[in-house]
Amino acid sequence: MHIEFKSLVICSTLLLLSVPAQAVTEAGEIQRKEEHKPHMTMFVTNNIANLDVDIPQDGEDEQVKFCADELINDDKSGLITATGDVEIKYNNMRLVTDKLTYDQNTETIIAEGNVKLYTSDGSLIISQKASLADNLSVGEMNDIKVFLKDKSLVTAQSFRKKSNQTKTLSHATYTACDFCEGIKPLWEINARKIQHDEKSQNVHYNDAVLKFKGIPALYTPFLSHPDPTVKRRSGLLMPTGGSSNFFGAYFQPRYFWAVNDQTNVIFAPIFSEKHETVWGGSYKQYFYSAETSLTGAFMKDNEKHKPEHRGYLFAKGRYDINNDWRMKYDLKYVSDYMFLKDLSLPSHDDAWLNSNISFERFSGRDYISVDAYYYKMLSYDLHRRNVTHYKALDRRKPIVAPLIYGEFYSDPSSIGSYFKTEIGTASIYRQNGMETQRLTAINSWELPTTTSFGEKYRFVASVKSDAYYVNKYNYADNRNYNGATGRVFPQVGVEWRLPFVRATEDSRQIIEPVIVGVVAPNGGNKADKIPDEDSEDVYFDDTNVLDLDRYAGYDRNDTGSRLSYGLRWNSYGNLFGRTSAFIAQTFEQNKQSSFLKALDAEDSSHFSDFVGRINAQPNQYLNLNYRFRLDQEDFSAKYNELGAGIGPSFLRGYVSYIFLQGNTHYNDLYSERKEIYTSISAALSQNWSLSIYNLRDLTSKRHGNLEHGGNVIYDDECFSWITSVRKYNSSNPNLENDYEFTTTFYLKTIGSFGS
Repeated sequence: MHIEFKSLVICSTLLLLSVPAQAVTEAGEIQRKEEHKPHMTMFVTNNIANLDVDIPQDGEDEQVKFCADELINDDKSGLITATGDVEIKYNNMRLVTDKLTYDQNTETIIAEGNVKLYTSDGSLIISQKASLADNLSVGEMNDIKVFLKDKSLVTAQSFRKKSNQTKTLSHATYTACDFCEGIKPLWEINARKIQHDEKSQNVHYNDAVLKFKGIPALYTPFLSHPDPTVKRRSGLLMPTGGSSNFFGAYFQPRYFWAVNDQTNVIFAPIFSEKHETVWGGSYKQYFYSAETSLTGAFMKDNEKHKPEHRGYLFAKGRYDINNDWRMKYDLKYVSDYMFLKDLSLPSHDDAWLNSNISFERFSGRDYISVDAYYYKMLSYDLHRRNVTHYKALDRRKPIVAPLIYGEFYSDPSSIGSYFKTEIGTASIYRQNGMETQRLTAINSWELPTTTSFGEKYRFVASVKSDAYYVNKYNYADNRNYNGATGRVFPQVGVEWRLPFVRATEDSRQIIEPVIVGVVAPNGGNKADKIPDEDSEDVYFDDTNVLDLDRYAGYDRNDTGSRLSYGLRWNSYGNLFGRTSAFIAQTFEQNKQSSFLKALDAEDSSHFSDFVGRINAQPNQYLNLNYRFRLDQEDFSAKYNELGAGIGPSFLRGYVSYIFLQGNTHYNDLYSERKEIYTSISAALSQNWSLSIYNLRDLTSKRHGNLEHGGNVIYDDECFSWITSVRKYNSSNPNLENDYEFTTTFYLKTIGSFGS
């Protein structure tokens, strides 16, 4: 069971209730000061309005506006009485009452009858009587109602403000629910006594009860917490608890330590049924130009096949060195791949745990980054499917330091052309494995231009230069290479586009043919001397078909001359709604182009596959996104990705389908993938909604459901309840065929509790 309450919002009312005393007292000061002026001798009169008086405070002029239907000054008794529509305005606050009496002898102010105070923050305080005395150090109101800005309500039988800066509410009730007179709200909090100590900034509760439809659900005889003016303070936080397969029943107390204004520590150990104590917590510190945070946990474990000492430590931070440079780090350590899964910690589903330190410089259009990376494998699924490849990847696990990248732009010339320089280095080390050092420089010239006919051109000429030093590089037929090598790769490209626009009263359509031509030498990648560290993941789709360099990294050059062509269509308006489509293909001059060969070693055609996308939202009831890659000969699908939302908001269906043709070059590791995800959500009523989903594997080898579940939601102005059920099939034996059930209750403006 997880229970978490924010500071009870009732205490904010105690702060508001000191405001009307100040406003009303200023009105009393108006009367006392003005009675000594000859032209303001008090007598019975009618229709006194718009009486403006300036009262200096702290060197500034504060204006109080006072008006009433009738004003009476009794010199014998010393009473000044205002009746009728009495109204006082002061500092964006307004006090309205039927009658206001100021006793000059006791300096007491009494407001009676329909007392309403509109505060500067949008709240409204209502009472039948308010009494203030002793220079505002003492005050009392009876039968008050406070409508807060968020529409929640506080009621109390009485309110008292004492001279020692202590305010007290007796028999108080708080709720954020709408309800009719005589009907109990869905939930409310009652307290026999609520006391606010301004000096200590604490709020104390006696006999507080949480009720649902008038039925008590939670009781505490005493509760204390800081008032809303306290931003942070050391103390106990609400504990958490629950039950899991790993822990059994568990309980987690939490203590917050505000070390100083910039530093805080949270201690959060876990006491469980099945395991020894897990010692955990977090640390955060903020500096003038930096911040850092640490989270971690440690435990002893007696389970077989797991380390005795287990734990994790995540460190994240940023430091602004000066106006141009900043440093960031994200460091992650874990004792074993199952620890994050067992405790359901962040990154527990990641295949790799990545640690990174980087320095970045921003200056105008120029940019430099210096990075270092370290990796740790966590993938149980990969280990189960292909142990040999898992061990090979683990042996090849690299340390990258440094990885440097910079790009620099010249100012545009008179014709709009500019020069761009990219510089990059990479040093990759492995324990008892291959090592690579790379230095790359790309110098390019670019000219974008538009003709008077509307044609858009982009001319690009570039030269890429690489220098490598390689150690223990094993390539085809187990041959090895050690030593230095280099290469120079020139490239010239031009892009042409011509948009055609057709506009009618109901729609606007844009058709735009695109042609990209590239001239570059064939070959020259030197695969027998230069390893592929950053370009192994080769993909070809609508996002890169028109790029001059279709590789993601630098170790492989996109060689050979080619011509890419495509067609874009966009429509906006009432006829087709918002719809767009794109299709493209590439013609390679060299059949053995390195990119197409890496994509599909068996394909020797000059033409690439067709790639494209369709995005359609003809109306509010249909939203379609489709991406594809089709064989250039028989148009069979090699990649399909479909997502579609169908139906109105009260009954909405969604389907997502993905198909990826297997790559036989990598055997089982990159086998065929075919999955379909379906879901439906329904608004059963104004407050109730339901949703269910299913994820299914459609391949012949792993045919069956991967995951399915759903949730039921109730939501109104003051209360939410969410219940979720999920069943998932995992390759992890500790999680296989497990059910997950959660239910959470949210009391709006207060907090939540759940399991």
